[in-house]
Amino acid sequence: MANFQLIVFDWDGTLLDSTGAIAASIQAAARDLGIPEPSDERARHIIGLGLIDALRYAMPGLPEERYAEVADRYRHHYLSRDQDLMLFPGATDLIKELAESGFELAVATGKSRRGLDRALTVSGLGKYFQATRCADECHSKPHPQMLEELMATFEATPDMTLMIGDTTHDLQMAKNAGTQSLGVAYGAHPKEMLVAEAPIYCADNIAQLAAWLRGNG
Repeated sequence: MANFQLIVFDWDGTLLDSTGAIAASIQAAARDLGIPEPSDERARHIIGLGLIDALRYAMPGLPEERYAEVADRYRHHYLSRDQDLMLFPGATDLIKELAESGFELAVATGKSRRGLDRALTVSGLGKYFQATRCADECHSKPHPQMLEELMATFEATPDMTLMIGDTTHDLQMAKNAGTQSLGVAYGAHPKEMLVAEAPIYCADNIAQLAAWLRGNG
């Protein structure tokens, strides 16, 4: 396990089983405000983006001044659910194993800083990640800023950095930063969309992800 120095994980849909809750919260926010409700497919596609960018995609044509209102209702609904969300089975063991094997671990997420810090505390995984970047302190994915800043923090070159995520936004960010990417097909975006972005591998579950990293990490 020495091919990569830095392994960067997305959070929602990659480590935390939260894609359904995110999509449902976006739809509930739309209903609250009498806005046309995005389809399940459209609501899931935006997972991984910063919240305002996500709402612009999910609700195109909505007056710009209304996105903050929708974001507030989204947060209300999501926060009512997030204490019940669980990490994917095997995620904790995988992160612990990678940390104990000497990898530098980081998170690059569309969550806010406040949201990620809360999630890291609740999940107990915070101690394993030496650095994190969020959408409210960097450009939203697929802009490469999150990965570029993380690589600078660890003095890691792109060829020694691996981005792992469940959306095309994650894989496109990796491409824009010049790093390798690995897709996970158990989150927000379907496998065929991920494979089209040419990741180094696409795992169907955490067990496959762990096995690949043991052999190729």
